[in-house]
Amino acid sequence: MYDLIFYLELGLLHVLDWNAIDHMLFLCALTIVYNFKDFKTVFWIVTFFTFGHTFSLILSAFDLFKPPSQLIEFLIPTTIIVTSLYNILYNKNSKNNFFEYTFSVFFGLIHGFGFGNYFEMLTDSLDTKIIPLIGFAIGVELSQLIVVLGILVINTILKMLNLISRTIYIKIVSVIIILLSLNLIYQMI
Repeated sequence: MYDLIFYLELGLLHVLDWNAIDHMLFLCALTIVYNFKDFKTVFWIVTFFTFGHTFSLILSAFDLFKPPSQLIEFLIPTTIIVTSLYNILYNKNSKNNFFEYTFSVFFGLIHGFGFGNYFEMLTDSLDTKIIPLIGFAIGVELSQLIVVLGILVINTILKMLNLISRTIYIKIVSVIIILLSLNLIYQMI
């Protein structure tokens, strides 16, 4: 039971850690276009991301596939930029849930590989890696939902105040996310 709680906390902190801003930026890029009325869709987009994230951890933890870490570290901010560009270029009134779910899984895979080496190191001496994987996945999902709820609250407040049009708000936030993600790429150089 201790292992489950330890890895659940690790999953929570993995997303809620301000030093790991890539998760926050990605979640913001994914959900900035939604409101509480879209919560079911947002829940599934985040959950599909968690599925992809967990699957790549399984691949790494069991030494089945490990892409080069430099490539993954480049692809993580790239996925954030692509998601933000999608927000800028496409009208969210015509939602394409299949596209968004598919990209959530794919981008989750990439983000999971970013944590895979560390997770493998933590679980290397354990007899079973199933409990840590389950605990970590639950922690990641819970923390992502906490972040998403915060974003949806902000979106709702801004909509109620009607200070800025929704389209302009989405584009401004998406541009800020792109700039912060480009800075992440720049820091790697």
